[in-house]
Amino acid sequence: MPNSPSPTGRTDVVALTDRTDDRPVYVIGGGPGGLAAAAALRDRGVRAVVLEKADRVGASWHGHYDRLHLHTTRRWSGLPGLKMPRRFGRWVGRDDVVRYLEKYTEHHELEVVTGVEVNRIDPAPDGSGDWQLTATGGRVLRGRAVVVATGFNHTPRIPQWPGRDTFTGELLHAAEYRNPAPYADRDVLVVGIGNTGAEIAADLAEGGACQVRIAVRTAPHIVRRSTAGWPAQATGILVRRLPVRLVDRAGAVMARIAVPDLSAQGLPRPGTGLYSRVREGAIPVQDVGLIDAVKNGRVVPVATVASFDKDAVVLADGTRLTPDAVIAATGYTRALEPLVGHLDVLDAQGRPVTHGGRTPKQAPGLYFTGFTNPISGMLREMALDAGKIAKRVARAH
Repeated sequence: MPNSPSPTGRTDVVALTDRTDDRPVYVIGGGPGGLAAAAALRDRGVRAVVLEKADRVGASWHGHYDRLHLHTTRRWSGLPGLKMPRRFGRWVGRDDVVRYLEKYTEHHELEVVTGVEVNRIDPAPDGSGDWQLTATGGRVLRGRAVVVATGFNHTPRIPQWPGRDTFTGELLHAAEYRNPAPYADRDVLVVGIGNTGAEIAADLAEGGACQVRIAVRTAPHIVRRSTAGWPAQATGILVRRLPVRLVDRAGAVMARIAVPDLSAQGLPRPGTGLYSRVREGAIPVQDVGLIDAVKNGRVVPVATVASFDKDAVVLADGTRLTPDAVIAATGYTRALEPLVGHLDVLDAQGRPVTHGGRTPKQAPGLYFTGFTNPISGMLREMALDAGKIAKRVARAH
């Protein structure tokens, strides 16, 4: 008799190797993308087993900084089959996202196996079209399809700046930042002005750091999270199918109306159109305090980092700073190469060549979700991808 999932969605690891005779679909990753895919598959009568290397679902969300709220609305951030509760508010906080993912797992009675990390995916050696997964503990699992959902922000990346190892101050990645308390009355340099860097800089300025600078390589597009009640996400959804030039022009007009010119403070308007930048992978910064902080001098934009020299950080313009701490909001790598790099399914940047319901021609039955960061909202797109994947899998089998 098959084991049933526990109330938390976890399945006994020992049972995993005893229940593969029916060739389930394996979903790698117990974050929003993986859980959504598993729920959509289950809804179509397809058995899906979620493999999560951590000890709980939504593990990465537990580690995000305290201040974090979704930049997408509650309405468009829910996953298939369960809305986010109204009590979470319009902009859902980190802890409520965690609660939602746990409730989602329980609500859909998802089969989640924690503490299992998949190291490699290969076609089954018998040529059947199945997939073979090599996992921790010497496990070799077999599934009829695989959904890779290990996350857009998988492995923190800090550039190999010259002299980095000589720095005598504190250097950490933004993934390690939790709140401004440890940086009260300290001089902090935030490197990177994406959404994470911008929000951490504002958090530090509001939380008592004596000096906050933010190192900028390329001036970002900054948009209001909401204007007169209209969320930026709604605009992102509407313009996705429009010509790039048209959206660039409209974005420039909106920026002049809604966002002050911060050139005098060291943050000029970008020279490239908003949607052109999005198509290159650069999502606009949604303002949650950065504009006011820069305008009032509480966050000071500076040139990008060139190198480190003991207690100093040398900027690209030659300026030398001596911050107490440097927080690198310099992004993440997908880290998919060990898992699927040998299958020729990644592009030059290590991103999957397909996502959602499409699979690589040379790897039918291998699906990817959560590796794009669209202007319309990542959670919304993962929810849509889940339905496409489930439909394709059900049709194929």
